[in-house]
Amino acid sequence: MRTVARSLACASSIAALTLAALTLGAAPLGAQSPEHDRAYKVVTDLFDAMRARDTSAMRAAFVPNASMQSLSADGVKFDSIEGWISGVGRARAGLVLDERLANPVVHVDGDLAAIWVDFWFFAGERFSHCGVNAFQLVRNGDAWRVFSIVDTRRTEGCPPAPAGTRI
Repeated sequence: MRTVARSLACASSIAALTLAALTLGAAPLGAQSPEHDRAYKVVTDLFDAMRARDTSAMRAAFVPNASMQSLSADGVKFDSIEGWISGVGRARAGLVLDERLANPVVHVDGDLAAIWVDFWFFAGERFSHCGVNAFQLVRNGDAWRVFSIVDTRRTEGCPPAPAGTRI
């Protein structure tokens, strides 16, 4: 029980720190530096790879041992990046897994980037859920890679989704 409480506190702290970092001095994506754009491109490339079921490209977006958590009314769910990527690879043939993104806010300080972005997830034409993704990335040399994803998920109260991307 103590481990679960510590894990929940850790995930809550990560989400709170991400929210605080993203709300201080936020600027629209287009008004930011090329480095902000390079960090955000890792996120858009990740979901392009998911739509194309390119699990190798998905794996390349992450550092080893990257973490993934989902926040919901039931609490914090800890997932593995590999489990998520494997699930994408096992999805029914022809089913497009489409995570649509909007309203990104990107902050970069040295080798750390924090990205907060709204999303809507569709399995084929069927809407599944919406929420917010909070990504933490590290720059190693010239490459940005994800070391943490925290997301929220809900099925009600979602604003209209942006147009989808079709592969």
